[in-house]
Order: sequence, then structure tokens, then C-alpha cells
Amino acid sequence: MADYKEGDIIKAQVSGITKYGIFVHVDGDYNGLIHISEISNDFVGDIHDYVKMGEVIYCQILEVNEIKLQLKLSIKNINYKANLNNENIAESRLGFLPLKNKLPEWIQEKMNEYKITKE
Repeated sequence: MADYKEGDIIKAQVSGITKYGIFVHVDGDYNGLIHISEISNDFVGDIHDYVKMGEVIYCQILEVNEIKLQLKLSIKNINYKANLNNENIAESRLGFLPLKNKLPEWIQEKMNEYKITKE
């Protein structure tokens, strides 16, 4: 049995979408519900605008029911689609250097485009 607690951020797979919320399955035996009020701080007209069936998302645990193996979840205050496909993106050691090197060329292109000459 998993050791879930209030406030944890977990991954879950969307298993159902209704007019009042999103049902998800969590690793193990747990299932969860993200009530429509826990999807966004803004008005939610269509839940399908936020998630798709089978999609894996991040959720924040609001409440755990150990007896029923159910979780009350929220996605409204977290980045619920954060980097799920590329969790380990390697950062370039060059940083902004390629941009710095191209900047004079881009400036000259814009100056030529607007027919601006250097004084």
C-alpha cells in the first residue's frame, strides 16, 4: 500500500471525465477525483479543454481515504502537465552564448529590413 499524504504531488492517469470532474487512477490500488472546482481558479466551461482520456498528469493530494483507497485531488495550483514527456532535459553548457553570437547578425537584418543605417 502506498504512503500518500495531504499535500503530496503525484502522477495519475486520467480514467474518466464527467461534467463535475476528472477521475484518475494512481499507481497501486488508488483512484482519485479532481472535482471541477479543483481544476482551475478560472471558470471551467469544458473539462476536455484541460485533460484528455488516458493522459498522465500531476495532481496534488487534498485528502486520503485509506479504507476506500480514494484520493481527493487538485490541479489548480500546480503545473499539472509539467514536463511529463521529457523529465530529464539536458541543459546546454553554452547557455545564452549562441544567442549572443547571433545578436549582431539579427540586428543588422532588422536594420536592413527597415533601411536603417548606422550613424
